[in-house]
Amino acid sequence: MPVRRLDPILVDRIAAGEVVERPASAVKELVENALDAHAGHIEVVVEQGGRKLIRVIDDGSGMSAEDLELAVERHATSKIPDGDLSNIATLGFRGEALPSIASVAHVEILSRMADAPHGWMIRVEDGRKRPVAPAAHSSGTRIEVRDLFAATPARLKFLKTDRTEAQAVADIIKRLAMAHPQVRFALSGDNLSGLEFAACPQGPEGLLTRISQVLGAEFRDNALAVDAEREGVRLSGFAGLPTYHRANSQSQYFYVNGRPVRDKLLHGALRAAYMDYLPSDRHPALALFVQCDPRIVDVNVHPAKAEVRFRDPGLVRGLIIGALKQTLGEAMHRATTTGGSRTIDALVRRNFAPMPSFGARPAPAANWDWRASPAAPAHYDAQPGLAEAAQAAFSHMPAADTRAHESAPPVDLLDAPLGAARAQLHDTYIVAQTRDGIVLVDQHAAHERLVYERMKREREASGIARQLLLIPIVVDLDAGEVDRVMDHREALAQLGLAVESFGPGAVAVSEVPALLKNGDITRLVRDVADTLAENGSATSLERRLDHVLATMACHHSVRAGRRLTGEEMNALLREMEATPGSGQCNHGRPTYVELKLSDVERLFGRK
Repeated sequence: MPVRRLDPILVDRIAAGEVVERPASAVKELVENALDAHAGHIEVVVEQGGRKLIRVIDDGSGMSAEDLELAVERHATSKIPDGDLSNIATLGFRGEALPSIASVAHVEILSRMADAPHGWMIRVEDGRKRPVAPAAHSSGTRIEVRDLFAATPARLKFLKTDRTEAQAVADIIKRLAMAHPQVRFALSGDNLSGLEFAACPQGPEGLLTRISQVLGAEFRDNALAVDAEREGVRLSGFAGLPTYHRANSQSQYFYVNGRPVRDKLLHGALRAAYMDYLPSDRHPALALFVQCDPRIVDVNVHPAKAEVRFRDPGLVRGLIIGALKQTLGEAMHRATTTGGSRTIDALVRRNFAPMPSFGARPAPAANWDWRASPAAPAHYDAQPGLAEAAQAAFSHMPAADTRAHESAPPVDLLDAPLGAARAQLHDTYIVAQTRDGIVLVDQHAAHERLVYERMKREREASGIARQLLLIPIVVDLDAGEVDRVMDHREALAQLGLAVESFGPGAVAVSEVPALLKNGDITRLVRDVADTLAENGSATSLERRLDHVLATMACHHSVRAGRRLTGEEMNALLREMEATPGSGQCNHGRPTYVELKLSDVERLFGRK
């Protein structure tokens, strides 16, 4: 079969297959063009998920008649003024957007420059261009794309439902809106609840406002500002607290020079930065922006511009990991503010019926005496000193240790972030009082994190202190577990755990970390063997060591069921405030929940 040149319209349709995979792809290209035209207001309308109609209206710089005629030609662009493909500073260029869309749909474009007496219009139907004609139009550009893929009906079979395609369009708008907080965005259409993002002021506060518009108002209270720079590459944005996590990565937004991307390098760096704070099946929420010289990043490695390639990927990865770890460390004990809200919701759900409304509550009588109440204990004797006998009837209930409540808390402790310890419930939970609320602390989870961080600091500084055992402890394991432990013998020695092979099915422990000298060493070694099995050889050595340290810390931490004195409880709270990452335990769960006094009052109908 002889070689022949393809029809130009067919070439355009092939190019459209690379760029326009679905209606959301067309919306992305058109909105990016509007942003490159310095639009301050962008309105998008879709029908039937975008396959019937896509309308994009902006108030950007507009186009002249000559520009409009060239805009629908292949390989015509205004985004490479000097012809240097290595210096692309706009959201565009692959050069195929408008002609590719026009080759598989009916396109009408109206545009007018601000100083022009009138606008211009052009129509392209399935790749066939009509002449440019004068038209009445306000400043900016209006593009309508109708019957997408009408010329290629086979492509329609691969589209999903109208609702799914509409949601994909909404996701594109959210991603672009987040990177341009000073631009007002509006999205409407069937199968959509509608989106409208008001323009935000410049600066970090405006960016945080726009991110909160997209991710929800709760993100603002749980966001940490990120700002770092290394060798001309800058990282900025906001990262969510580790306890403010999600079941998937849909709330993670990455941008390179303002371009939304989904890049394996960036997501891998993110996982590495959060690995010490989150379980493997949870994902943080964040929006991060990488700014660099356009010459050190290739934005054209993917037809839809969804991936990028850095000249020095190690530099970018190191910057992201280092900046996020430093930011998370500086957050100290902070935990998500949603913990208190979830607690209140759980308490409300447990109410079997709503409280009746009786209007204003009457004030209690000034001379009210509980001993005269019909609800007073039946065995109460009015003689002084005999009331204690009635209270003995409640001795079967779980007791609360209120020794910390024997004296009024110091004022300075009430102003501390985690407050002053007031009681211990069920020998497990510490109740602390702050100036404007209550803090409930899981003593085991909190101390587990404190011990873990202490052991990490020891390892990095001078090595973990060891305790030589007078008599080695022999631990029985199966053959596979023995092999795993012995394969990591040197790494375990760095952590203060010295082991030797003791026959085919056992190991002998001669040294243990000093912090664990009174712990259950047999159980510890077995848990370490399980940890090594879970993480496998594909995990980095540092990651495996951190997992082993976390296992050791769990064995040494204050167990649930241990009664603490008031001094011990307050010491634990103060150490939490001074320790990075103490807002969550080694398994990613929060170590404390804070309830504001207003929340408690709302439970009782006071507010």
